[in-house]
Amino acid sequence: MAVTVVTDASARLPADLLDKWGIRVAPLHILLDGRDLRDGVDDIPEDIYKQPATTAAATPAELAGVYADALAASAGDGVVAVHISSALSGTCGAAERTAADLDPNVRVIDSKSAAMATGFVALAAARAAAAGGDLEAVAEAARLAVTRSHAFVVVHRLENLRRSGRIGGAKAWLGTALAVKPLLRIDDGKLVLAQRVRTKTHATEAMLDRVCEVVGDRPAQLAVHHVANPDGAEEVAAALARRLPACGPALVTPLGPVLALHVGAGAVAVCLQLP
Repeated sequence: MAVTVVTDASARLPADLLDKWGIRVAPLHILLDGRDLRDGVDDIPEDIYKQPATTAAATPAELAGVYADALAASAGDGVVAVHISSALSGTCGAAERTAADLDPNVRVIDSKSAAMATGFVALAAARAAAAGGDLEAVAEAARLAVTRSHAFVVVHRLENLRRSGRIGGAKAWLGTALAVKPLLRIDDGKLVLAQRVRTKTHATEAMLDRVCEVVGDRPAQLAVHHVANPDGAEEVAAALARRLPACGPALVTPLGPVLALHVGAGAVAVCLQLP
């Protein structure tokens, strides 16, 4: 068989890519009105980002179940599990503990990112597995992909950021900011402020400039995510197509309910993987 790759629901990998590469997915959780909703399994309100919900990591039992199934599918070749940044979720820590208890042939990789920046790392691992790589080779392909991933997000509203507590150094400006549209980036796994901008148009332009600076003339893989803002995401994808002709079309998808709770409605993100 071949090494099997696992990720979690934050990676936002479309179903066709999961099927094509045989990637397994562990759910993340949303806690709302006493209910525990699993992302990718249960029905979650489309406007979850407006509601007083919180998020929670994948449980050890869920991770153990997904890993055990993946080990069986690999016929002993092993599992590489790529998860959302340990600075943003407890999932990676739970994964490491679960793997240590379960089987030495499960390797856990901290993507140090989220959304398709995590998904691209999982895809890199899956491609290495499909090419015949052994467990160490597939894990190393994932680790290398981590160093080549970048993610940026423009946030339109600040309430969700205030509640989430996921952005480093925010107390210095978030509490008093009025008309700020922050451009955020993920740096070594942490969500940090990249730039403060006064309008969403200028913030989006700043994000495009940052992405183009990182990519240059290389054929990077691109993904654009949004929270209740499909038109904004399509505009960003079209701008990337014009400005980065060496890259293929960007994958455009919703950011997903777990991440939406932290950045709020209107947010648009760009994730990229350098070659």
